[in-house]
Amino acid sequence: MTFPADAQALFDRMAKAYQAADAPGCAALFTIDATLLSPYAPAAHGRAAIEDLHRVWTADDPNNKSLTVLDAGASSDMGWCFLAYSEGDKTGDGKTLCTLKRQPDGSWLVHYCSLTCDTPPLA
Repeated sequence: MTFPADAQALFDRMAKAYQAADAPGCAALFTIDATLLSPYAPAAHGRAAIEDLHRVWTADDPNNKSLTVLDAGASSDMGWCFLAYSEGDKTGDGKTLCTLKRQPDGSWLVHYCSLTCDTPPLA
Protein backbone atom coordinates (compact mmCIF):
# COMPACT_ATOMS: atom_id res chain seq x y z
CA MET A 1 0.00 0.00 0.00
CA THR A 2 1.03 3.60 -0.46
CA PHE A 3 1.46 5.87 2.55
CA PRO A 4 -1.79 7.80 1.85
CA ALA A 5 -3.67 4.48 1.72
CA ASP A 6 -1.99 3.32 4.95
CA ALA A 7 -2.93 6.62 6.58
CA GLN A 8 -6.55 6.38 5.42
CA ALA A 9 -6.74 2.82 6.78
CA LEU A 10 -5.44 4.07 10.16
CA PHE A 11 -8.01 6.88 10.30
CA ASP A 12 -10.78 4.53 9.15
CA ARG A 13 -9.95 2.36 12.18
CA MET A 14 -10.02 5.47 14.37
CA ALA A 15 -13.44 6.54 13.05
CA LYS A 16 -14.77 3.01 13.57
CA ALA A 17 -13.47 2.93 17.16
CA TYR A 18 -14.95 6.39 17.77
CA GLN A 19 -18.32 5.34 16.36
CA ALA A 20 -18.27 2.31 18.68
CA ALA A 21 -17.50 4.56 21.70
CA ASP A 22 -14.24 2.59 22.07
CA ALA A 23 -11.96 5.12 23.78
CA PRO A 24 -9.14 2.57 24.33
CA GLY A 25 -9.39 1.64 20.65
CA CYS A 26 -9.05 5.30 19.64
CA ALA A 27 -6.10 5.85 21.96
CA ALA A 28 -4.32 2.71 20.74
CA LEU A 29 -3.86 4.43 17.37
CA PHE A 30 -1.62 7.06 19.00
CA THR A 31 1.99 6.63 20.11
CA ILE A 32 2.50 6.20 23.84
CA ASP A 33 3.92 9.77 24.04
CA ALA A 34 1.53 11.40 21.55
CA THR A 35 0.05 14.89 21.88
CA LEU A 36 -3.47 15.86 20.79
CA LEU A 37 -4.38 19.55 20.49
CA SER A 38 -8.03 20.48 20.14
CA PRO A 39 -10.30 23.51 20.29
CA TYR A 40 -12.79 21.32 22.15
CA ALA A 41 -10.65 20.46 25.19
CA PRO A 42 -7.31 21.12 26.88
CA ALA A 43 -4.26 19.52 25.28
CA ALA A 44 -3.86 15.80 25.94
CA HIS A 45 -0.32 14.48 26.36
CA GLY A 46 0.26 10.73 26.34
CA ARG A 47 -1.92 7.81 25.36
CA ALA A 48 -3.68 7.63 28.76
CA ALA A 49 -4.78 11.28 28.56
CA ILE A 50 -5.86 10.78 24.94
CA GLU A 51 -7.95 7.79 26.01
CA ASP A 52 -9.56 9.85 28.79
CA LEU A 53 -10.37 12.60 26.29
CA HIS A 54 -11.89 10.14 23.82
CA ARG A 55 -13.96 8.61 26.61
CA VAL A 56 -15.58 12.03 27.12
CA TRP A 57 -15.92 12.70 23.39
CA THR A 58 -17.44 9.33 22.55
CA ALA A 59 -19.98 9.54 25.39
CA ASP A 60 -22.11 11.93 23.31
CA ASP A 61 -23.48 10.57 20.02
CA PRO A 62 -20.25 9.15 18.59
CA ASN A 63 -21.95 7.60 15.55
CA ASN A 64 -21.31 10.42 13.06
CA LYS A 65 -17.48 10.52 13.04
CA SER A 66 -15.69 10.44 9.70
CA LEU A 67 -12.05 11.14 8.84
CA THR A 68 -10.88 11.63 5.26
CA VAL A 69 -7.25 12.01 4.24
CA LEU A 70 -6.97 15.01 1.90
CA ASP A 71 -3.19 14.94 1.50
CA ALA A 72 -0.38 12.88 2.99
CA GLY A 73 3.30 12.15 2.63
CA ALA A 74 6.10 10.27 4.33
CA SER A 75 9.85 10.06 4.42
CA SER A 76 11.49 7.12 6.12
CA ASP A 77 9.76 6.56 9.49
CA MET A 78 7.87 9.87 9.72
CA GLY A 79 4.70 10.84 7.91
CA TRP A 80 2.13 13.61 7.89
CA CYS A 81 -1.55 13.78 7.03
CA PHE A 82 -3.99 16.58 6.40
CA LEU A 83 -7.52 15.35 7.03
CA ALA A 84 -11.10 16.55 7.01
CA TYR A 85 -13.29 15.44 9.90
CA SER A 86 -17.01 15.51 10.40
CA GLU A 87 -18.87 14.79 13.62
CA GLY A 88 -22.41 15.94 12.97
CA ASP A 89 -24.33 18.96 14.20
CA LYS A 90 -22.97 19.10 17.75
CA THR A 91 -19.26 19.32 16.94
CA GLY A 92 -19.35 20.09 13.25
CA ASP A 93 -16.58 19.80 10.72
CA GLY A 94 -12.95 20.74 10.60
CA LYS A 95 -9.45 19.88 9.54
CA THR A 96 -6.72 17.94 11.28
CA LEU A 97 -2.97 17.98 10.75
CA CYS A 98 -1.17 14.92 12.13
CA THR A 99 2.33 13.54 12.17
CA LEU A 100 2.68 9.78 12.17
CA LYS A 101 5.54 7.52 13.27
CA ARG A 102 6.26 4.15 11.72
CA GLN A 103 6.38 1.44 14.38
CA PRO A 104 8.86 -1.47 14.49
CA ASP A 105 6.20 -3.77 12.95
CA GLY A 106 5.82 -1.38 9.98
CA SER A 107 2.45 0.05 11.08
CA TRP A 108 1.85 3.77 11.57
CA LEU A 109 0.58 5.56 14.71
CA VAL A 110 -0.35 9.19 15.29
CA HIS A 111 2.32 11.11 17.18
CA TYR A 112 1.01 14.71 17.03
CA CYS A 113 -2.52 15.71 16.14
CA SER A 114 -3.88 19.24 15.91
CA LEU A 115 -7.59 19.81 15.26
CA THR A 116 -9.03 23.00 13.77
CA CYS A 117 -12.79 23.40 13.61
CA ASP A 118 -14.47 25.09 10.66
CA THR A 119 -16.77 26.95 13.06
CA PRO A 120 -15.08 27.62 16.42
CA PRO A 121 -17.01 26.38 19.46
CA LEU A 122 -18.63 28.99 21.65
CA ALA A 123 -16.46 30.16 24.54
